[in-house]
Amino acid sequence: MSATLYLTEQLISRASVTPDDAGCQALLEARLAPLGFVCETIVSGPDDFRVTNLWAKFTGTARAGKPAPTLVFAGHTDVVPTGPLDQWTTPPFSPSHRNGLLYGRGAADMKSSIAAMVVAVEEFLANTPKPALSIAFLITSDEEGPSRDGTLVVCKQLQARGEVLDYCIVGEPTSVDQLGDMIKNGRRGTLSGKLRVKGVQGHIAYPHLAKNPVHLFAPALAELVATDWDRGNAFFQPTSWQVSNIHGGTGASNVIPGELVVDFNFRFSTESTADGLKQRLEALLHKHGLDFSLQWTLGGEPFLTVPGALVEAVRGAIAAETGLQTELSTTGGTSDGRFIAKMCPQLIEFGPINASIHKIDEHVLVSSLDPLKNIYKGTLERLASA
Repeated sequence: MSATLYLTEQLISRASVTPDDAGCQALLEARLAPLGFVCETIVSGPDDFRVTNLWAKFTGTARAGKPAPTLVFAGHTDVVPTGPLDQWTTPPFSPSHRNGLLYGRGAADMKSSIAAMVVAVEEFLANTPKPALSIAFLITSDEEGPSRDGTLVVCKQLQARGEVLDYCIVGEPTSVDQLGDMIKNGRRGTLSGKLRVKGVQGHIAYPHLAKNPVHLFAPALAELVATDWDRGNAFFQPTSWQVSNIHGGTGASNVIPGELVVDFNFRFSTESTADGLKQRLEALLHKHGLDFSLQWTLGGEPFLTVPGALVEAVRGAIAAETGLQTELSTTGGTSDGRFIAKMCPQLIEFGPINASIHKIDEHVLVSSLDPLKNIYKGTLERLASA
């Protein structure tokens, strides 16, 4: 059994349903500390939702009198709930093998990435004990949860200390059909809103005595759907506005509702800002003469890493290992990269095939584990010699 597979199985066997780390980070610390990493556990959150975070750093050799640049490997040890246990072919926290696949909750998202990162660093430091590159791990147990007490908290503490991060690889499962065919060099922002359109409740037979908020909102809804919020750019799709829930009425068929509640979401590119989208949407509602209230929730700002040293190092390592010319993409949902990107100028996400993440019988291709490790290791080698 390869070292990467063995560590992946060890991590899967720990039932670390968010926010419970279940000892995963202690296992990682036991591997990293002997390599010279200074390890720090940062606990955050209320008593009923305690989050464990690991910050571990190896300080490299200075370059020309300047501190060695820092590459951060970031990830999460928490996993989503298993769903019905009787629907799993084998228990989700008992690693099992079938037809060349390793099954278990977190196999793809993202315990295999974390294992590959650790083993890659072990092999890299064995060959280069004094690299001109500092290496750090930022691991949380609150990525699959509310993401309030995990990476966000650690980044705030690092910024307060004046810690400088130059490069970051988040081990999210980004590959689509084969390992290395896609990396994420950015993510769209997410901005949600809860809109309440006010009307006047009344009997449906006397509409002149009421004011139907559904009818009042309909023209505005049509315009919102038809609006071009932006046209995107070379890296991002155009910003999208979508309704997720809409509700009005008491349930009775003869009552005009007094209020309409609409939940919606923007997934927005770097061509737009959260404040700009808020202003445009509210102006449109005012134009239609609506009596409304709005509650906004900003889930994350968009971020983008243009091709540079990190992208080229990862691309080169992927090509050397797999022969693929990887695709850069900003599609998909949010990740903890949105927090790290605020203090790290170059950040990408790269990991195994994502087809089974969050599903029953989540799995990863066993034959991809060591190539994944080799790509992380190749990236270290390229950045250390840059």
